[in-house]
Amino acid sequence: MLLGAMSSSDAYLPYWMTTNQYGLMPERNGSMALFQAHSEFDDEKTLQWRWGTSMAVNSFDNPLDPGSSPVHPMLDQLYGSLRWSKFTLDMGMKHRENEFIGASEGLGSLSVTGGHLVESGNARTLPGYLVTMEPVAVPFTGGHFLLSGAYGDYATTDNRYVKGALVHRMKLGFHGAITDRFSVSATLDHYAMWAGTHPDPEMEQIPVTFENYFRVVTGSHAGSSGTMSDRMNVIGDQGGSEIFKAEYRADDWTFTAQHDIPYADGSGMGFANFPDGVNTLYFGWKDKNRWVSDILYEHQYTMFQSGTFNDEQFDEDGNNITPPGASTIGGDNYFGNGYYRSGWTHHGRTICDPLILPGGIYKGTWTSALTSEGIENNRLKSHHFALGGKLFRKHPYKLMLTYSDNYGRYIEPYLGESQWNHEWGTVDEIGLKQVSAAFVGEVDLAHVLKPLASHRGCFQLLYGIYADRGQLYTDSWGVSLGLRYTL
Repeated sequence: MLLGAMSSSDAYLPYWMTTNQYGLMPERNGSMALFQAHSEFDDEKTLQWRWGTSMAVNSFDNPLDPGSSPVHPMLDQLYGSLRWSKFTLDMGMKHRENEFIGASEGLGSLSVTGGHLVESGNARTLPGYLVTMEPVAVPFTGGHFLLSGAYGDYATTDNRYVKGALVHRMKLGFHGAITDRFSVSATLDHYAMWAGTHPDPEMEQIPVTFENYFRVVTGSHAGSSGTMSDRMNVIGDQGGSEIFKAEYRADDWTFTAQHDIPYADGSGMGFANFPDGVNTLYFGWKDKNRWVSDILYEHQYTMFQSGTFNDEQFDEDGNNITPPGASTIGGDNYFGNGYYRSGWTHHGRTICDPLILPGGIYKGTWTSALTSEGIENNRLKSHHFALGGKLFRKHPYKLMLTYSDNYGRYIEPYLGESQWNHEWGTVDEIGLKQVSAAFVGEVDLAHVLKPLASHRGCFQLLYGIYADRGQLYTDSWGVSLGLRYTL
């Protein structure tokens, strides 16, 4: 159980106070209560099972949505899982496990994306099922080459532009154990948003049929029942990322380098969007009781998006009549879509990289309680630095400092002229500079208050100090204070 209060000097809480919190934190000054219960797998059994649930209530007044209740109950997780050998089936609503964790799992990842560009832990959980396969050795390779994967389907539950949209997820990974200490991997993490009810009855709809589902899974064009866009391209809104990782594991420390590339179409999958991506360098000691046990640096660049021209032309039947030599790859518009206007968001927050922002942030009209306006910022440059460790070798903490240059979208830049339809590098674009910082930590009260040391449960004091300064958000600072009880 967690009880907490949050306060800031501005109407909205600072960026890092609400980011990567599964959409549970209040948007403005307020409070939150979180109740969790779960079990773990029993490794001694062949067929293992587990369950979990978490429910949250936050409270805040939002003048941008005056008709809403100040109390917002939320079902965060409700799942059951089965595991056999290398395979796991999760059903219901469950958080994904993030990477680059510091001295305490309860403080979350040191990374902006949590190591996963497509699904970062920034938005409310989607209900559905997911089958995962842990790395399995390829026969006749001596255990040096392995395959992993995941396959699942989800539903959206928010007040979005195309209501009831479905989501298909698929992941395929190739792993190479070069030595006992050094390994490399390449992973394709793909999603497809499809079906749902478009608000305009005159618009063509994507019905839920086995034929359309097969086209979603295989990344095919839509049939005659699909929209014109889906007949010209692939059915639904499809995108994802390609993750390349190298890791070296010494006796006392681990070093990881990762390059996570977003894509919105075939050109991105073919690396025509280079140098776009999230680049992560992580160094961590195995001893998590050090003053500094984990160090992370992350650089993001999503400016190019396969170029600044896209001259594809189609006739009324959807046939491609593009003249020879015309550019057909630019303007990827990461995690945005014209038909699925809410984009890759859920309950008003981006599911993906949280530096890619939902509509209304810059204008000050954003609220997760209203219908998402889609993606307003997917062209950015950023530098992120994070430290983790334990103060006095007892109390976990996390320090994060993020600098970003934000340019909006090709077709709707925040400031000045867009690079769109100009030769690359010929326009001096203007970005909004922003710095966001956070220092958060835990204090085990049993170390401070000796009477609690013999108590059956565990009390922890949670605290945080946050600050925003720049041109994208209002300059502000904030504090949070909470008490967590674990039985």
